[in-house]
Amino acid sequence: MSPSSQQSTTSLVQELQTLRDFVRWALSNFNRHHLYYGHGTDNAWDEALHLVLGSLHLPWDTDERLLDARLTQLEREKLLELIRRRCEQRTPLPYLLGESWFAGLCFKVDARVLIPRSPIAELIQDCFSPWFDEDHPPARILDLCTGSGCIGIACAYAFPTAHVVLSDVSEDALDVARENISRHHLADRVAAVPSDLFANLKGEQFDLIVSNPPYVDVDDLANMPEEYHQEPELALAAGDDGLELVRVILSQARRHLTDGGLLVVEVGNSQTHLEAQFPQVPFLWVEFESDARGVFVLTADQLDEFQSDFDAACN
Repeated sequence: MSPSSQQSTTSLVQELQTLRDFVRWALSNFNRHHLYYGHGTDNAWDEALHLVLGSLHLPWDTDERLLDARLTQLEREKLLELIRRRCEQRTPLPYLLGESWFAGLCFKVDARVLIPRSPIAELIQDCFSPWFDEDHPPARILDLCTGSGCIGIACAYAFPTAHVVLSDVSEDALDVARENISRHHLADRVAAVPSDLFANLKGEQFDLIVSNPPYVDVDDLANMPEEYHQEPELALAAGDDGLELVRVILSQARRHLTDGGLLVVEVGNSQTHLEAQFPQVPFLWVEFESDARGVFVLTADQLDEFQSDFDAACN
């Protein structure tokens, strides 16, 4: 039973008065609707707290005493509507709030782009150590299949002298990425370029190519929670084995990398398919503190060594 059908909105607006009231109400309804959590939180309590605080533009670490503050009628009506949409429509929380956090930075998001959640954030915050450091930063960075632009923009913060290109085949996604470039005041160093993988980047080379391409295989796509089906399928689906785009990236990346350059790609659960197709390739699988998996690193030299294998896989 939905929140709105249990009691009239008018009655709830009168009965629920404080932030604490709405956190409790949201928590009860989230539990009753058996929601899935995977877009910034992993449990009903954090989801309820973030929805209430985020919608009121309050920080996550708000003093607990503020939870007893009374809300205006407009605020109460707004919260009831957001809770209803989260429960009845399964709309992911970042879409409800219009923003998401990644690598300690806030980004605009909506249904045109994938919600940021890549473990590559850990690599960015570590400045891709040990491959790069303050004395040897990448001068040019490509964020391939950029979506919201979160990876490339976070890289621009990590490497203040680098120039970054954000590329995506989706013009809708690039519109969001451009908004995030402006939001972070990085137009002097970050550019958004429409491109189907490397198609519109001919002749360009980069010291670091980072990509979180579509990599969900057909079985995983069919079995995803409803919340993930709210995201653009173009940013998720990648054929029977999840490697449709990854194979092309492996085949074409070397000509866009400088000597000594680095390729970093997230493939998620399709890691097993990739290792099965290229057993001879020594992919370095990054170990994350969060226990995430499915991100590999290859150097320019390694791409050179196995170029014929990658090309053959695309033919």
